[in-house]
Amino acid sequence: MATLAQMTRMPSAATPCGQARPSRTSSPGLIALKLCAGVIVAALALLPACVAAREQTVDLRAAGGPESAPPGAPAQFASEAQPEASANQRSAYFGRERASREAHRIADWIVDSADNHSLPFVVVDKTGARIFVFDAGGRIKGAAPALLGLARGDHTVPGIGDREYSDMPPEDRTTPAGRFVAALGTNARGEDVVWVDYDAAISLHRVITNKPEERRLERLATPTPLDNRISFGCINVPARFYETVISPAFTGTKGIVYVLPEIRPARELFGSYEVEARLRRSHAGRAEVTR
Repeated sequence: MATLAQMTRMPSAATPCGQARPSRTSSPGLIALKLCAGVIVAALALLPACVAAREQTVDLRAAGGPESAPPGAPAQFASEAQPEASANQRSAYFGRERASREAHRIADWIVDSADNHSLPFVVVDKTGARIFVFDAGGRIKGAAPALLGLARGDHTVPGIGDREYSDMPPEDRTTPAGRFVAALGTNARGEDVVWVDYDAAISLHRVITNKPEERRLERLATPTPLDNRISFGCINVPARFYETVISPAFTGTKGIVYVLPEIRPARELFGSYEVEARLRRSHAGRAEVTR
């Protein structure tokens, strides 16, 4: 019996070009042997290309690293496995945090319109007494309950920042609504705070606990926002939340704080729009052009 090497060399002894093909009376065994030899030669010829292609695929997956796709995910589906990281993201990413519809609307508009100018931003929902912190791309960094001004209102009382606490009647203790360029700083006691509106003495800081009768920690812990109105206007948050989320978000950079109104419409205050409605109009316009 011929060896494998002999079988692979059999095509070199094939019939020269122009010579007549074997007749129908050729031996069936000889024909089968030639067919087997042809298959083996073809396989050996394709083997280097297959090996090279496989090595190239492995290199591509290795180059992507663990951040390109979850373990076990095919390389070609890496971008689909992380849709929230897409450059076409047009809405804020709240993760598992629950938020009011108005908070979602404003956060989505901020991302869609780039109103934050590539800065980290904060959304303060006064009605829900909650605060949401986002990175510059609109991804949630954390959320927490907040204590707000005792009085209901979206305005700032003129000259309020120059008054002593004792000169501030309850009806003047509002947390003003609006868009504020905020930054880290220090207060009169030398404590680090995020100044939201410096002239009005409105800051975002750790919860104040020097008056036990105000029960500020207990107010933060209750599930209802109805007892979260207690401050002179500043935004109080849990100390750990301030230190692990707020302070890092504003370290080395300014940020935008959006305080949602509770009396006037947010659209009127911010000039915002419904992102979903804008997208529908955009899609409808493109569909009309293609007709």
